[in-house]
Amino acid sequence: MSELLLIRHGRTPWNECGRIQGHEDVALSAAGREEIGARRIPSEYAHFRWHASPLRRAVETARLLGARDLKTDARLVELHWGEWQGWTRQGLREHHGEAFAANEARGLGFRPPGGESSGELRLRLQDWLAEVCAIEPAVVAVTHKGIIQMALALATDWDLMSRAPVRMDWRCGQLFSTDGKQACLQLKRLNVTLEADTDGCSEADR
Repeated sequence: MSELLLIRHGRTPWNECGRIQGHEDVALSAAGREEIGARRIPSEYAHFRWHASPLRRAVETARLLGARDLKTDARLVELHWGEWQGWTRQGLREHHGEAFAANEARGLGFRPPGGESSGELRLRLQDWLAEVCAIEPAVVAVTHKGIIQMALALATDWDLMSRAPVRMDWRCGQLFSTDGKQACLQLKRLNVTLEADTDGCSEADR
């Protein structure tokens, strides 16, 4: 079995105003950099191999957390929200009403106009798991909310339409185990707290 620690990227200006980012390559905000720069992954995971989505917010987060020999992979990118990137969920509900609600209720069939479906995101995540976790016994990946929610769905058979079976703290990591070959995930530890950085380095030193 391999262990996989998934961490969501830090805050961006779009997060702070509730805008959907999808594939938009938004950098961390000043507050996000400060928040992440003060943290490290727990020492028990220090030997894990680092991976990340190639979007700036994920790469910045990984490096601020102390990533070394970082590998990026497009299969870890957030769901492509197509024409809805840049919108807020409230704005979508106000402008698209029942059509947006009906799309949300499709579970794996959810697809924003011009974007990809949740099912397609699931397939690329499974492909990454089968490739990477089959050969690496300990992996930490800095990625996006949609990817981590899909990992939870794979581990718990959550249908993505009802309330999530557990409450994830997005400031923490989520630890899964997987057999790699079959890409069968199990939730091993919920809400792994990122430790305070005590090495005395400022963001400018990194």
